[in-house]
Amino acid sequence: MIEKKQLISIEEKAVLVGVILKDQTNEQAEEYLDELAFLAETAGATTVKRFTQKLAHPDSRTFVGKGKLEEIKQYVNGKNITLVIFDDELTGSQISNIEKELNVKTIDRSDLILDIFARRARTAQAKVQVELAQYQYLLPRLKGMWKHLERQGGGIGTRGPGETEIETDRRIVKDKISLLRKRLGEIDKQSFTQRKERGEFIRVALVGYTNVGKSTLMTVLSKSEVFAENKLFATLDTTTRKVVFENTPFLLSDTVGFIRKLPHHLVESFKSTLDEVREADILLHVVDVSHPQYEEQIGVVNKTLQELKAFEKPMLTIFNKMDLYVNKNFDEWLEDSVKEEILRDLKDKWDLATNGNCVFVSATEKQNLDALRDIILEKVREMYAIRYPYKTMLY
Repeated sequence: MIEKKQLISIEEKAVLVGVILKDQTNEQAEEYLDELAFLAETAGATTVKRFTQKLAHPDSRTFVGKGKLEEIKQYVNGKNITLVIFDDELTGSQISNIEKELNVKTIDRSDLILDIFARRARTAQAKVQVELAQYQYLLPRLKGMWKHLERQGGGIGTRGPGETEIETDRRIVKDKISLLRKRLGEIDKQSFTQRKERGEFIRVALVGYTNVGKSTLMTVLSKSEVFAENKLFATLDTTTRKVVFENTPFLLSDTVGFIRKLPHHLVESFKSTLDEVREADILLHVVDVSHPQYEEQIGVVNKTLQELKAFEKPMLTIFNKMDLYVNKNFDEWLEDSVKEEILRDLKDKWDLATNGNCVFVSATEKQNLDALRDIILEKVREMYAIRYPYKTMLY
């Protein structure tokens, strides 16, 4: 039986591989590999080299072309490279073919994200959700992985397992998936009951791309410590706090960050965690405005919200990390009047795009947080007036 274990050991040296398809620019491809490098770093690996190739469509056998694979092989030979990470999802046979050529452990983006989620899971619910997603990822790849194990020895002996053993494994994995789904269903019922017992409070959820500063904002707004660091997926379990602004109470939830090409098994497994988003009355969409691709990240989050059928909810877009935006974009010789004009244009652009539902802050530098609190308070009070009109007099 194939045992699931952590894919990445600490201090691994990794090579990244990305395919540039015809609808992508070189800049986008670089940005995607930057994100992949950050994911690898979060999992404990150091990126030492990147390879990209322009292709109309990926190669069915090895994802990249024969020449590019040979180039990667020449590079990894004798350099103590222990890991090759592809930026797209690979099939079991592609992983097997690539490893056969390179003789180095090969994983894809989905596997890497699952590995990070497995490390980050704290609660019983998150652990079951991750394990379910891992088995769902494994199931269609079993055959290709068996070939790989046959070649590596992998503790099974030199002779490869027969078809019957693959079938046995398939059945074991399917049984495990059913068992985990059942367990998750029970946990979901408990979570639903807990959410129902929270009473008639307006629910506000922080959403956004991963690593945009949601947990830092959660700490600042709720004045309670929430795990936050400069790593991707620092928050996996939804944290909910009761917050009171000027005698008006509401519930504030910090949710798992979204990311480009999030494995669909994970979205399915984390359905109950994302219920916090579905059941929220107001969404606070946090954006890292200092990120070069922040507009694309907004698009990824909006698309995910649409898939969750939560996009039509009242939303306030919070452009965070304004201090970093200023540091990155303005040099010391730029005149103050020019800086002000650039900032005014940025604010006008998003004011128009969000129908006035946006605010620019820096959570770490505590910039413009009073304005943010005022806007949240106003929105919460408006929502109380709609949802629980008999309570409006209290707040």
